[in-house]
Order: sequence, then structure tokens, then C-alpha cells
Amino acid sequence: MAGIYLHIPFCRKACHYCNFHFSTSLRLKDDLLAALHQEIIARKTELSEVVFSTIYFGGGTPSILTADELDHLLQILRNHYPITSDPEITLEANPDDLTEDYLEQLQSIGINRLSIGVQSFSPTDLAYMNRSHDAQQAITSLRWAKKIGFHSLNADLIYGTPGMTDATFLENIKTMVDAGVDHISAYALTVEPKTALAHFVKSGSSPAPDDEQTVRQFALLRQTLAQAGFDHYEISNWSLPGRESKHNTSYWQGEPYLGFGPAAHSYDGQTRSWNVANNPAYIKALQEGRMGREMEVLSPSEKFNEYVLTRLRTKWGCRMADLSSADQSYFKDAVVPFLEKGWVYERGDTFLLTEAGMDFADHISAELFR
Repeated sequence: MAGIYLHIPFCRKACHYCNFHFSTSLRLKDDLLAALHQEIIARKTELSEVVFSTIYFGGGTPSILTADELDHLLQILRNHYPITSDPEITLEANPDDLTEDYLEQLQSIGINRLSIGVQSFSPTDLAYMNRSHDAQQAITSLRWAKKIGFHSLNADLIYGTPGMTDATFLENIKTMVDAGVDHISAYALTVEPKTALAHFVKSGSSPAPDDEQTVRQFALLRQTLAQAGFDHYEISNWSLPGRESKHNTSYWQGEPYLGFGPAAHSYDGQTRSWNVANNPAYIKALQEGRMGREMEVLSPSEKFNEYVLTRLRTKWGCRMADLSSADQSYFKDAVVPFLEKGWVYERGDTFLLTEAGMDFADHISAELFR
């Protein structure tokens, strides 16, 4: 299940909460796409022993690109990498970019999964986040996607927004489920450094997210989606049976992947590398025939920590059979306090988070690190 990720670092607006690498200027778009083409071809011998089964356009906002520009990238990938005959090809998209004609074009070039950044159907929430779409555009984009035949359809959802009532949040969930999405990715609003939201909170113009509200709405989310038949397979991800994101699942299960574009990461099982998170620097490096990236070889303890961090968040949990004898011994000793608190439970040779433990997942993982 090796995957390919392409980072498209452009957005129409800067969402107040976002700390991903992006630019709201399209001035360098053509130069960046040319550099992206060069990087893809230059790295074609990496992971040469694997066949890729997923391709993921992330960002940023990849739906800023035309279908022809996306198709060109897919053709370059197909010409230089071994890809399965039926790969999962995902495009992240904003509702305001999606028209019926554009969706039909996306389907015609082989994109078969959409991840639509809805976040909320509340006008108040959308304004607070500085989203570029309105509620009606979000609803319409989901309906169009289903009508045109995108059977793999994710919608992103944010909870814990200051002022968001539980009733509003439940209505957001219901609207998504009624629209026919088969996958929901939901995230608590987080104040990230160097974002507009961080400035607003620091200056007092916006309250910080309320922890009690966040925990309560996460519980409502789990309960409501379970009743709707969704499987909670990773802390932030729910799907109808068999509709998990293959690409993201490969990350959580430690499969290798290649990342192209500024700020993109790659992993081959032993080494992690990442491209420079700067559009002009990324373009300049490729124009000069070099890779603007850094690399590190993971130590045994770093590999253990990554395993715990990613697997404990999933329904598959931490399997002792995946670990060395020394790591098994360490893990079983370190996890005892969380077993006693009822935050972790043991099933066979596997340790998993309880529902109560999900509220403390990052803390638990950090305490288990070597």
C-alpha cells in the first residue's frame, strides 16, 4: 500500500486556524508546477521495489488547479512509477471550486475520491474560520459529487469552535450524513502558533477554544456517527464499512510513501525526508538541478515512538508482535498507569485506547515514548 503525495501549496484565502504551508498568491503557480514535474521525474528510482496503490493531492487547495494541470501530473506519475491498475486517487477540494463540469472533468482523468473541506454549515462558524465558501456551496458540492458518481467522498468537519452550540454541531453531522458522504474527518479547533487565530486569542479579540466544549462535542461526534453506522477507525476519522482512506491508512500502518512539492515528507521505512517549506526556494532548487530537502535516518527509539504515536490512534492499536522483545517489555511496563486509569485496554497481544483514553491520546503517546 505504498502511496504518493503531492502538495499543492496554493489557497484563495488564509483560514484563520491553518498552519499548513501555502500561499494565497498564484504568481508562482506555473513555475512551481514545472518544478514539481522535475522533482517527480528526478526521484523515479526511489522506492523502486514497490508498486504504488494510492495518489493523494493535498495542500493547500489542489482544486485550484485545472483538470488539465492535474491530468498532466498524473500522466507524469504513470509514465515514471509503477502504479496499480486501480489506484485510489484523492483530491482535496474546497466547495467553492467545485462545479458540475469540473467534477465531471476530475472523474474523467481518474480521480475517484474527493476530500471536501466543508468544516461547518454554519455561516457564523465559516466567517469565524475565514473560509472561502458559504454553507449552500458546501451542501451543493456534496450533492453534485454524489450525483456525478464519486462513491468515495470525504467531508472535513471542525468542532470546538467558540460559540458553536451542541445543537449546531449535531446539525452539521446530520447534514453530512444525509448528503451521503461515506467518510468524515473531524478535528478539534486548535490554536496553532503563527496563525491568525493565535493572534486573535493572544490579543483577546477571540476566546480560546473551550476544553470542556471540545471534549463534549467529540463525544457527541462518536455517538452520533456510531448510530449512523460509521466505523471510528482512527481518532479523527470515521467511515462506513470498507470505505476507509487507503492513503491515510498507509501512513498509520507505517507503509512507505513519496511526497512531492514544497513541505512534502517522504518515508522509506528507515529514512524520513522533507522538502523545503518555501515556494521560491523549492523552485530555485529544482531549477538548479538539486533537491531542496533534508533527511534523517530514524533511530530504533524514534521508530518505536512513531509506531506508538500512529498506531495507538487507530482501531488496530499497538500489536506486541510488531515490536522487538525489548520494546515489548518497555511498552508493557510503561502502559500500566493507563491501564489502571481505564484509558487503555488489552485485547490479546494488542493495546488500544478506550473511549475515555481518546481524549488524552497525545498525552498517552508522549508518556510511552522511549
